[in-house]
Amino acid sequence: MSHEAKNIDVCIVGAGFTGLAAAMSLARAGKSVIVVEADDGPGGLASAFDLADGVRVEKFYHHWFDSDTHLPEIIGELGLQDRILTAPSRTGMYYNKQIWRLSTPLDLLTFKPLSLIDRIRLGLLVFRVRRITDWRAIEHLSVREWLEPLCGPAAFRIVWQPLLEHKFSIHADEVGAVWMWKKLALRGGTRNARGGEQLAYFKGGFGDLAQAMADDATRHGGVVRYGTRISRAMTEGQRVTALKCTDGSEIRANQFLFTPALPIIADWFSDAPSVNAAWLASLRRVKYLGNACLLLELDRSLSPTYWLNVNDPGFPFVGVIEHTNFDDPAAYKGRHIVYLSRYMATEDPVWDYDDQVYLDYAFGHLQRMFPQLERSWIKDFALWRAPYAQPIAERGYSRLIPDRQTPFANALIATMAQIYPEDRGTNYAIREGRAAAHALINEQRC
Repeated sequence: MSHEAKNIDVCIVGAGFTGLAAAMSLARAGKSVIVVEADDGPGGLASAFDLADGVRVEKFYHHWFDSDTHLPEIIGELGLQDRILTAPSRTGMYYNKQIWRLSTPLDLLTFKPLSLIDRIRLGLLVFRVRRITDWRAIEHLSVREWLEPLCGPAAFRIVWQPLLEHKFSIHADEVGAVWMWKKLALRGGTRNARGGEQLAYFKGGFGDLAQAMADDATRHGGVVRYGTRISRAMTEGQRVTALKCTDGSEIRANQFLFTPALPIIADWFSDAPSVNAAWLASLRRVKYLGNACLLLELDRSLSPTYWLNVNDPGFPFVGVIEHTNFDDPAAYKGRHIVYLSRYMATEDPVWDYDDQVYLDYAFGHLQRMFPQLERSWIKDFALWRAPYAQPIAERGYSRLIPDRQTPFANALIATMAQIYPEDRGTNYAIREGRAAAHALINEQRC
């Protein structure tokens, strides 16, 4: 049985952006760090892969907003500012067999499915959202209970309800108002004087950024170990002593930081002697939805729209994201990259569809949106599934979130489910990873 050296300061589980940000901070501070990752590369949901023709793409779509600060800050620390791409967002909505452009306030005024009064109320929503300075005042409300009186029943039914149902599936009615409030507040803060929105992307993909972060940690003495699956945590009293891996090896360290989904962490500790049952229950209390993301490599574009929200209830996708309407197709050998995103419970029969069956299923719906689409346009495809893609921020979610501290004196957790009131995202993953590293250093945990 192999063992890691016993004098490692910190073992980080997960090479997503939270784990990598923590590893960078700790390694740069002179701490000995090992990152263990089950996948064969870094990035988590932002990891990259190669299509058959060598085109390298992310498994799931990503960008960031002008208001995000942690992502560009870490890119600057890596000296990679020249790889930041910014462009105006081109967003739209598919509703009633038509694509409506919704990138600016002027576009909203031409959105004929709503009456003029409802369009104006919808446009003024961002100003009403900004008046809320304490999100706790609305945390007892659902999105519907809070939003429908503000924008009116028609706007809620046409604009917000379909997005909620596509995003949160069977949990749509449970989602708290704070989740939507923060989304609207952040988006409102990213618009320029004309109401336009700027988005940013890392040239070469977020997978390249994740690799650069892993390389930085390695240059400063850290170790990143891929293809390593944890089977359980080994404990003595109120301390974690080691992690048992599925290959029989053990990883020992003075401190541990866990970044995967909360139920996965709970499983690792479920057999630990004298484990706190209430703590395990709190990890399993947070609900998640999975995401099935179908990536299409096309030989031509579907439309000029980058982010197309799908508001027709007969369609199973929350959005059609044509990535190459943001990043240049030349970076993908002239191909056009399209993502079709569907959130669902992993118990949904569609979750278990064979990849080819899922493609057939999706193609039928996509062709209804784009009647000119032909099967011959598809040059390659890939289907990626993430079972813990979206935590459900229910009413009163702040009372459900497990603390970063654990019952074990030398173990912290930092996961996407704890990024609140913000929703999960790469920018906040970096924030949380660095905060966890700061806590480990300044509380003399390592």
